[in-house]
Amino acid sequence: MPKRTDIHSILVIGAGPIVIGQACEFDYSGTQACKALKEEGYRVILVNSNPATIMTDPEFADVTYIEPLSVEILERIIEAEKPDALLPTLGGQTALNLSVALAEAGILEKHGVEMIGARLDAIKKGEDRELFKEAMTRIGLDSAKSATVKSLEAAQEAAEMIGSYPLIIRPSFTLGGAGGGIAYNREEFEEIVLKGLDISPVHEVLIEECLIGWKEYEMEVMRDHKDQCVVICSIENFDPMGVHTGDSITVAPAMTLTDKEYQAMRDASFAVIREVGVETGGSNIQFAVDPKTGRMVVIEMNPRVSRSSALASKATGFPIAKIAAKLAVGYTLDEIQNDITRETPASFEPTIDYVVTKIPRFTFEKFPGADSTLTSSMKSVGEAMAIGRTFKESLQKALRSLEIGARGFGGGGKFGDIDIPDADTIKSRLSRPNAERIFYIRYAFKAGFTPEDVFDLTAIDPWFLRQLWEIHEMEEVLKGRSLDRIDAATLRRAKEYGFSDAQLAELLGGTLEQVRARRREIGVNTVYRLVDTCAAEFEAFTPYYYSSYGDENEIIPSERRKIMILGGGPNRIGQGIEFDYCCVHASFALREMGFETVMVNSNPETVSTDYDTSDRLYFEPLTLEDVLEIYEQEKCSGAIVQFGGQTPLNLATALKAHGVNIIGTSPESIETAEDRRLFAAILHKLGLKQPANRTALNEADALKFAHEVGFPVLLRPSFVLGGRGMFIVYNEQDFKSVVRQAFDVVPDKPVLIDEFLEDAIELDVDCISDGKITVVGGMLEHIEFAGVHSGDAGMVMPPHTLPPEMLETVRRATHALARELNVVGLMNVQFAIKNNELYVLEVNPRASRTVPFVSKAIGVPLAKLAAKVM
Repeated sequence: MPKRTDIHSILVIGAGPIVIGQACEFDYSGTQACKALKEEGYRVILVNSNPATIMTDPEFADVTYIEPLSVEILERIIEAEKPDALLPTLGGQTALNLSVALAEAGILEKHGVEMIGARLDAIKKGEDRELFKEAMTRIGLDSAKSATVKSLEAAQEAAEMIGSYPLIIRPSFTLGGAGGGIAYNREEFEEIVLKGLDISPVHEVLIEECLIGWKEYEMEVMRDHKDQCVVICSIENFDPMGVHTGDSITVAPAMTLTDKEYQAMRDASFAVIREVGVETGGSNIQFAVDPKTGRMVVIEMNPRVSRSSALASKATGFPIAKIAAKLAVGYTLDEIQNDITRETPASFEPTIDYVVTKIPRFTFEKFPGADSTLTSSMKSVGEAMAIGRTFKESLQKALRSLEIGARGFGGGGKFGDIDIPDADTIKSRLSRPNAERIFYIRYAFKAGFTPEDVFDLTAIDPWFLRQLWEIHEMEEVLKGRSLDRIDAATLRRAKEYGFSDAQLAELLGGTLEQVRARRREIGVNTVYRLVDTCAAEFEAFTPYYYSSYGDENEIIPSERRKIMILGGGPNRIGQGIEFDYCCVHASFALREMGFETVMVNSNPETVSTDYDTSDRLYFEPLTLEDVLEIYEQEKCSGAIVQFGGQTPLNLATALKAHGVNIIGTSPESIETAEDRRLFAAILHKLGLKQPANRTALNEADALKFAHEVGFPVLLRPSFVLGGRGMFIVYNEQDFKSVVRQAFDVVPDKPVLIDEFLEDAIELDVDCISDGKITVVGGMLEHIEFAGVHSGDAGMVMPPHTLPPEMLETVRRATHALARELNVVGLMNVQFAIKNNELYVLEVNPRASRTVPFVSKAIGVPLAKLAAKVM
């Protein structure tokens, strides 16, 4: 059936600020939906409180409100804009809960607003644990033994009914398993139940039998008005039940299901989406399978676009959020064309002839006291995704995409060392799910454990453990070879197993350059394959690539001038959606100027990794070898490194040394801003003050310099983002207790010791320069005194407490710094003002976290302009 003509304006609610369990994937889905609805001629009214999102840029909706996401504010917007419909399924749990609240308060009915994409009763049935369980029982599907309760007393009765610990506690209507957990005894049970009752918006929790050790699967399913259902993607969790799916390594397609089991799960998925009543759009349905008996139970469903939907979209090339938006306005799956093939309709289930692995990124190093045990409550802050022809290849690529120092599953780098922990430590780390367990599996193999031993400790499926064992065996083979003697067959097999050139250099003896040269000499070359949704059955028109090793290179030739943009990799504290925002704007700007844009990134949550953001998308790790290979094969004219945060900046000098044309501010200027001695010389030349500081290469010098500078001091590593490993220290005793931690953050790099300016006013300044003219985009005054990291500080623009003369001094200093550093593009300067004296704290000749905020506040796209002046 054609699109609906009885509705003309649609209200879309965004997901609000980034939180664990709800990150940039909802900017990606929201952006897709807004574009799709505008394409169809609907007036789109968007409400979102997060200024760092692409979806809140003015061109993506007809009217955009950057306002708090509350029922009161939304009612006022509905009164003013008079939308015909509300699409609640694209802004995560936030939008879903708000939509339910608007409906239950009678606001939608009062103003004649129809909820499209998911009815109220369907949302309730999918989200309310008790209603969902009753629905599953009605259609003959098994679910875990459970009871929904609203008090601690009822919870204790439920625990007795189920029978034994451990038990899982899941609060209703929360995100990322927030407030839930696994209780192993009565004391833990009561603590988690009380927390869950408090955090649930309806003060209700589900007490459930614990299925720890069972295999966990997810199905991404879509349905239309004609009751056509398709499975977009099956996803298997590497970690067994007990670890939140957002914290688990996940693999697509599911690897260990038999065809019969897959078909049963597919049929069950369709039965679930029909029974719950999701008339149009996508749903994520989670299953558990007992590996001993084959018993399958339905765990839960999300009657909306979810974190897994973004992963499934990137894994298959099937744009779930875009299709969901079109289905919500009346189209059917067979009426919507597949963008990639331009031939098949959306009713064709995607088929993939490769393996996708997603690995979560954690930031426990920021919170040394935090419990790193992985449970049913989500703790990861980001994720990396990789694509390979085999599980081995995609896993190793995903591990190096994490940017935690690991080169893969061994072969040097972090966790790839020769020093193996003792057997008791290995057993402890394997039996308790944690962020580093994958690396302890390798340690176990090195220490003589068999895959069967590891299975007994982890309950990870033997198929996965066998794959890891084969990588381990290949590492042992390679250690016995030398680079000049290795034959093509062995080297090709190592590459098919996902070993990077850096790993091979470590194992075979040699440098990265020598490995690359040897590979090419014996004909082991990187090829790029297309993500095409159809396993090469139809021609693909969208250049969305991943690397592998083989004979056929599927890069579509082009003679246009190409510019590479390096993304930020997986989200982490200090490097998130703001930098992706800048990368996307750079791509838009360069396309407008007629360049062909080549985006390289490994983050499945982002708008930058949408296949239609850039002309060419490479889903690849952001390492020197991976980036160089793409640059050379695409014959790029240059690369932009200043928009993706610290990740691409760390590659800039090495890329330039290998002949890459770095567009914008030079690597030398970036290095000058990072190097304390060089930067101090520039400030001295310009007559600008900075707090007294020193650079130390060892702990003894660090203590000596701290006394020279005088306590309190700011102690921090160099070349980090987001204040990692940074400490304000008031005396020698405290200094001695933390200095080793600062050195450990970035091994072989110095630590910085700065005089700490107590009670100073801090100021952030964002500007653009073309190498000659510098324009200040915005000055942001920190609400807190200096000492609160700029990423954690409240800020106000324009400054409220500083006199005009001081702001003019700041402006002149900013211009002088941009000129002296030869900045071309964006620059962020952090100043402190104490006793009417201006101090320069640091200069970052790159995009900053505040660029999206400043752009929205002044109505000027700074990142877009910066790309154009480069």
